[in-house]
Amino acid sequence: MVEALTIVLAMGVTRGWRAALTGAVAATFALAAIIAALGPALVVIPIEVLRLVVGALLLVFGLQWLRKAILRASGYKALHDEDEIYRREAAEAAAAGTQLRGGTDWYAFTVAFKGVLLEGLEVVFIVITFGSAQGHLAVAVAGAAAALVLVVVAGVLARGPLERVPENTIKFAVGLLLTTFGCFWSAEGAGVDWPGNELSLLALLAFLAGCSWLAVRALRRRRVSLRPAEASA
Repeated sequence: MVEALTIVLAMGVTRGWRAALTGAVAATFALAAIIAALGPALVVIPIEVLRLVVGALLLVFGLQWLRKAILRASGYKALHDEDEIYRREAAEAAAAGTQLRGGTDWYAFTVAFKGVLLEGLEVVFIVITFGSAQGHLAVAVAGAAAALVLVVVAGVLARGPLERVPENTIKFAVGLLLTTFGCFWSAEGAGVDWPGNELSLLALLAFLAGCSWLAVRALRRRRVSLRPAEASA
């Protein structure tokens, strides 16, 4: 949501708020329609099959986020810079020509719509999978709505990119949580009986966090050891 907000702010400041906000609102309604359509449909699937599929999908997302967070924390990948993204989006918007149709700037509308829709699809995926697998879709939707309100309020107050948000730390934590639930649900769907049931989530989370911390430490040492060789080369 922070990334989507950065795109909308860049379009609004550079090309005008009407088209940018219209695109953002249209994308939000599209995402809400996806949740309304897919959420109830997943409820009819047997819970074992649903958790196996959902667990596997959560592992795909979680491991992807966790890998990037580990690489950023170890210095192998540049930190996500919302300020730089904001400047780039604003420069591209300023350089683009103006196409007014029906009184609407379609460049700003399209970029805002696409940005909110694409970034929001990850949120929709998490809402649907967590809500359906646990049978509490309304609670998952409420959590996403609360996050949306928080980000929008922060954007209105800041009127600029939220570069101070420790996004890599947030993605590290979310990656760990998605991977933890993915392991738990996929194994449970395959017939594994976890000792202590949901309490096993804490042990699994601690194990994955420890492995991630060791990976960051190992990559940092490797990066430091490579510097003298790179300098001599």
